[in-house]
Amino acid sequence: MRLSTVILPVHRWSEGQHIWRRAEDLGFHAAYTYDHLSWRSFRDGPWFGAVPTLTAAAMATQSMRLGTLVTSPNFRHPVTLAKDLITLDDVSGGRITLGIGAGGNGFDATALGQEAWTPKERADRFGEFVPLLDRLLTEDAVTERGTFYAADEARNVPGCVQRPRLPFAVAATGPRGMRLAARYGQGWVTTGDPKLYEDGTPEQSVAALAGQVEKLGKACAETGRDVAGLDKILLTGFTPDRNRPLESVDAFVDFAGRHRELGFTEIVVHWPIPDSDFAADQAVFESIATEALARLG
Repeated sequence: MRLSTVILPVHRWSEGQHIWRRAEDLGFHAAYTYDHLSWRSFRDGPWFGAVPTLTAAAMATQSMRLGTLVTSPNFRHPVTLAKDLITLDDVSGGRITLGIGAGGNGFDATALGQEAWTPKERADRFGEFVPLLDRLLTEDAVTERGTFYAADEARNVPGCVQRPRLPFAVAATGPRGMRLAARYGQGWVTTGDPKLYEDGTPEQSVAALAGQVEKLGKACAETGRDVAGLDKILLTGFTPDRNRPLESVDAFVDFAGRHRELGFTEIVVHWPIPDSDFAADQAVFESIATEALARLG
């Protein structure tokens, strides 16, 4: 199992650069950031762009993987996103992972002046977005006309440092998203069952996650792919456990062990932000980063 962190883009770089370097010093496998224009309770405070933040992080670190968790079609287009990703992969020396999902009804959904898409339209767009992005990152020139997205001789030379392209970690819980993860993903991302967040129990969450893993296995089988070859990534903080796994090393080891039994290969924890939903004791957090995986065995 690998342990990673997500660093929200809420800090000016004069401060933020030290956090990204510290994440690498602590031995995290990867450090991700959210790709939003604004997000939930942070809407009225500082919030910086994901691509410039990751570019700066690539220059401030040496070996830790970097990426989005997650990008969505809410305000992205495959052609321009592909160009940014190829550049990021080059600047980082091949350390970028693209977490990608269908998006939701948050502030991003209407920031460009459009009406929020229905769940079906989000799924339809996602189903077109991911295959086109795959082509754009693996072919020198792409022309395609879709229902929602088009490319006209879009050039992406020299392509990604990572071959055939940088890895996709596809966030999905429904059948269409699972099929996209099975076909195009090198990883699969989940935050658990959102219906359980308020009133569910940790035990119910584990059962729901087991069901999701089972659905992923079926989607992989339908495409002739071995599900064991797909990384299974749990972004924490959105299950009924909330931030309790970060209360102590013991609590985290227990949490991670239960989810490793389900087949998860990577756990992602939020870098602590005081006075927020992601508040946690920094010393305990750093102890988890340096000690927990060894305790898992």
